[in-house]
Amino acid sequence: QDPPHSSVVDNLTQLLVPVLVGRARVRIQLPLAVSDDSEPEPDVAIVPLGDYSRSHPDRAHLVIEVAVTSQQKDLVVKGRLYAECGVPEYWVVDVAAREVHVHAQPNATGYAVVRRVGPGESLAIAAFADVSVAIAALF
Repeated sequence: QDPPHSSVVDNLTQLLVPVLVGRARVRIQLPLAVSDDSEPEPDVAIVPLGDYSRSHPDRAHLVIEVAVTSQQKDLVVKGRLYAECGVPEYWVVDVAAREVHVHAQPNATGYAVVRRVGPGESLAIAAFADVSVAIAALF
């Protein structure tokens, strides 16, 4: 990981963990059991509270990938994977463009709704409407 990638992951951690303590688990670069043969390690996964000492979580409220050079893979391949397993919200933080691609309404072929949120805007987490992230705070 290069410093821009690491910095965004660290900023997301600092922003999300304090506001979600006791409401959800914020997992950083840890497995998410999306199917019997796939356990991606998203940069950030907000998962339900639970004991994950015997098995990885198999669902998430939100998955976030940070893309410095992996935009195509994160937007297409991983987007389809997370949609197929029913992750209700998926963000791709595009470091070069300094924006977030927000994916919602998963279905069998991907996400029905995709929008971009840029500098000067904030983004609320669908599962926790009272929690929002200023895009500028990510970079």
